[in-house]
Amino acid sequence: MVKISELRQKPKNEIQKILQDDREKLRQLRFDLAQGRVKNVREIRHLKKEIAQILTILKIYAKT
Repeated sequence: MVKISELRQKPKNEIQKILQDDREKLRQLRFDLAQGRVKNVREIRHLKKEIAQILTILKIYAKT
């Protein structure tokens, strides 16, 4: 999980790449959860929170 202070220092295109990767991880975790292969269910919650934080940072970039 990437810290918010680290994310704010990265360029916009790198943040978008991280967002894309996180969304793919979340999608894969959901499939694994449905098949019963997930041991750490909290990881889904952490990924969703990180995605929300990234989207907030991107929204701030859009305003400037």
